[in-house]
Amino acid sequence: MESTIVSINLFGAVALLLFGLSEVKNGVQRAFGARLKAGLAAGTRDGVRSFLAGLVATVALQSSTATALMIASFAERNLVAPRMAQIVLLGANVGTAMTAWIVSLGIGWLSPLLILVGVILSRGTSNARKGGGSALVGIGLMLLSLHLIGIATEPVRASAALSAFLAMLDNAWPVALVFSAVLAILASSSLAIVVLILSLAATGGISTGLIIVLVLGANLGGAVPPVLATLRAPISARRVTIGNLIVRAIGCLVALPLAGYSAQLLDILPLSHDKLPVDAHLIFNLALAMLAWPLSRPLARLLPEPKQMLDAPSYLDEDKLSTPVAALAGASREVLSVGDLIERMLVQASDALQHADPAKLAGISTLEGRVDRLQHQIKVYVSRLGQADIGDDNRRRAMDVVDYAINLEHIGDIIEKGLLAELAKKIALGLTFSRDGHEELTRLFAITLDNLRMAQTVFATRDAALARRLVEVKEDVRRLERQSAEQHLQRLRDGRAESIETSSLHLDMLRDLKRINAHIASVAHPILDDSGLLIESRIRQVR
Repeated sequence: MESTIVSINLFGAVALLLFGLSEVKNGVQRAFGARLKAGLAAGTRDGVRSFLAGLVATVALQSSTATALMIASFAERNLVAPRMAQIVLLGANVGTAMTAWIVSLGIGWLSPLLILVGVILSRGTSNARKGGGSALVGIGLMLLSLHLIGIATEPVRASAALSAFLAMLDNAWPVALVFSAVLAILASSSLAIVVLILSLAATGGISTGLIIVLVLGANLGGAVPPVLATLRAPISARRVTIGNLIVRAIGCLVALPLAGYSAQLLDILPLSHDKLPVDAHLIFNLALAMLAWPLSRPLARLLPEPKQMLDAPSYLDEDKLSTPVAALAGASREVLSVGDLIERMLVQASDALQHADPAKLAGISTLEGRVDRLQHQIKVYVSRLGQADIGDDNRRRAMDVVDYAINLEHIGDIIEKGLLAELAKKIALGLTFSRDGHEELTRLFAITLDNLRMAQTVFATRDAALARRLVEVKEDVRRLERQSAEQHLQRLRDGRAESIETSSLHLDMLRDLKRINAHIASVAHPILDDSGLLIESRIRQVR
């Protein structure tokens, strides 16, 4: 019975540490997410800046995994050079080691104060204050968890079973490394495992060599979650996370045979045995950064490119630029393929609404990245065509192609930043729309998909009657959105529990679907304008 209580206390303390880490990450992203991402993207012009950007971002987020996923997404969108992305992760590794070192400073007495200040700030009105408050609460919970881990491990410090287990690991260092790596993978955090090793080191019953090996395992395991998270991402993103895993794996393989000599050196140095795990963690990552820095260029070329990238333009033929009609035909076909990607994103979002399955949302961000790249390539291609004298008709058609591509890209942004986030929140919190509200949203999704397919046909055929129908349906959507909002407010007045819980999500999704339909209908405007069916203003003239 006593062992059960000890296990519950220990696992509960570790869970509190992980929850605190999550609160810090979410709070910082809420308060400074946009600026942090912009700073990370802007701070990768050279190696030193890239290293510092990764270090600072990881200390702020308390998660090298979060930094790895952000920089992988930047590499996927070609916002950062592959070599700089590898150096960013070297900085991130040092950042997480510095975080562990800071956490171990024995400032647990600050925990109640940080939680108190954090709770006060989180009641503010601005996102910055709320996010900062959540981050402070998370740091306070992390410090509290260290205290609880220490209390939880006190009964087992004199345990014969623990001594035997540690002795077994001390005689089988490869097993110890794999054991620690598996724990880090399961916890999705090398920091949490290093902190646990820190608590075990306080017992004095663990050798310096075994401490080093367990820390190596935590480093190796900490590089696996980003790889798992990017398995379905494009090669440009996978290169970043796999390269980081290879660097850590090679570092661990080189350091493992030297662990005994390193232990002798650390024992000679005037370092506290209680702090050896975080000291070894920091020294290993600093050494790894210095040794791996020159290898960042070959690492950036990991994984061969496929013969044809999935998001490579299929119809933007450079040889046809000298023939405007043929080039515009190719650009038109390419922009229709972007519309097909948008349709896939909408279908996945609609399926997630129907089945409350987070797996349905998994590929939306990747599709949105492909939409961004293709619309950029279309704009560049058409702009090169516009450098020559192509005639008024071709120039208008070129503008129509670019405008449609831009509107499709805006729709992709709305789906990813709006609908994706809203559906993910609904699924994560286990929320359920009322039956009426669910039917209203389902109907609006279906109409939106039909409108997108109609817009694709309108763009391809330039049929004025169909273009007029598309604009008329847009007005139907506005009316449905207004009716659904009014009915939702009536359900709130009636005290419907599901409507109260999902009020903001319901209204936000209505707004996003209306915005999507507005962008869809815009493809009809130049066609109606050419046909003389479009008035300049909807505002009634006053005489």
